[in-house]
Amino acid sequence: MAKSEKGGSDKSAGKKPVVKPPKKEAAPAAKESTEEKKAPAAKSSGPKLPPRLKDTYREQVIPALMKEFGYKNPMQVPKLERIVLNVGMGEAIQNVKLLESATTELGVISGQRPVVTKAKKAIAGFKLRQGMPIGAKVTLRNDRMYEFLDRLVSVALPRIRDFRGVSPKAFDGRGNYTLGLKEQLIFPEIKYDSVASIHGMDITIVTTARTNDEGKALLRHFGMPFRV
Repeated sequence: MAKSEKGGSDKSAGKKPVVKPPKKEAAPAAKESTEEKKAPAAKSSGPKLPPRLKDTYREQVIPALMKEFGYKNPMQVPKLERIVLNVGMGEAIQNVKLLESATTELGVISGQRPVVTKAKKAIAGFKLRQGMPIGAKVTLRNDRMYEFLDRLVSVALPRIRDFRGVSPKAFDGRGNYTLGLKEQLIFPEIKYDSVASIHGMDITIVTTARTNDEGKALLRHFGMPFRV
């Protein structure tokens, strides 16, 4: 009996404890939490509306110019090609931070990162060396071009003190128009308290028009307030 009891005790000691497999319920919960985190991003995505002036060109400007100039094909109608914003900062020769501030402001106004322009030749009288940063420039195309033109004619230009319209004589003979602004503060995106220095800029609107009359008519239909 003692022997059998001993054998029984050996068998019970040799048994491995039964380990229950972990429950698989945690995996779906983790998946659900992951899906919950992604849900807001999916809700925020949606089709971007085209710029207002882009629709205006297609629905109103093309028919109006076809009638005005007798174009037989819509492809003959002049259109916007690009808008170039250029800031010259001669003060940057003495103070580079002024150029940095102007470049940042130009990016805020245009919604696009500008490129720094450099001197093409040295001018000893102004202590200007070739290759020295002296300004900033940005070229807008497609949707950003239409969005900027809309803000320019609808918001910025009317903020000019005693504004009576822009000059109708600033065309280059090929339907391209250049507008000079005296200060960047006419754009509501620029706050007076954060401005390092007040400076102007040149805005060149490049079109596919062949003549000044065609270019002027195109911009007029976009709302450009030409002086009478």
